[in-house]
Amino acid sequence: MALVVICGQPCSGKSATAACLAEALKNTDAKTSVRIVDETSFHLSRNNSYANMTAEKNLRGVLRSEVDRSLSKDNIIIVDSLNSIKGYRYELWCLARAAGTRYCVVYCDVEQDTCQTWNNERMEKGEPAYDEEIFLDLARRFERPDSRNRWDSPLFELWPARDVIDNSNKAIVDAVSYLTKRVDSKTRDVKILQPTIATQSARTSEANSLYEMDKATQEVINAIVEAQSRALGGPLNGVSIGQGLPIVDISRSVGLPELRRLRRTFIKLTGQTSLSGAPPPSDACSAKRMFVDYLNRELGNS
Repeated sequence: MALVVICGQPCSGKSATAACLAEALKNTDAKTSVRIVDETSFHLSRNNSYANMTAEKNLRGVLRSEVDRSLSKDNIIIVDSLNSIKGYRYELWCLARAAGTRYCVVYCDVEQDTCQTWNNERMEKGEPAYDEEIFLDLARRFERPDSRNRWDSPLFELWPARDVIDNSNKAIVDAVSYLTKRVDSKTRDVKILQPTIATQSARTSEANSLYEMDKATQEVINAIVEAQSRALGGPLNGVSIGQGLPIVDISRSVGLPELRRLRRTFIKLTGQTSLSGAPPPSDACSAKRMFVDYLNRELGNS
């Protein structure tokens, strides 16, 4: 139904805003399903998640993947994180577009000095807080949202240092109205993102490729296991997978655990290669041929 991106400096009241928005949405007549996706959902601490660029990149990847899995036309997903990089907000916007849902950004606008004061107060109370060095680095790299950008629009701004964050806050009220308003042919102030043909084709192609790869490699494994079972432990002169396909060139018995390990590695390597090159094969014959070639290389070296 919608994707909401909470954005702001570290310790700017984002989590309080996300919780308030979720409660307000649940109290509407629409009775929508609302879920908050944040670091604590995965038991990740603030300092460990932003200790270095690799950890931060991994965190964004985890959150993005969870959003991608959770988005549907029946629920509202609230991403409660820094979301401070405009390129990352664009990636989230693309997920909303691919899912064909509404999208908006809720920005907690608080001065850095105030955020730092709040962070220090949390630290003194023993509450989750950022180390000084990490806080300053995150604050320095923060990229303020701009409503002129597609991925920052519509933009609902609130000021936690000045206003009370509750269901009567104007930004909360406006966001709830936008996210739950019924849409018909006359509606002009609510935009539901539409997936492009390219996005739909890519998702369909990827799903088909993964399905065919999984099915084809399992069939190869089954053929090898069956051939070894018929041989009753005797020597093998290769295993035929099918007409027009190469022979699995093995002369020793290969256990099922080893075959499964090779299959997992092959699928993983094929997926990684497709990120920078050609997509994985979308037909069974090509997938089997590639897997047999891989097995012959790996088993031939053992």
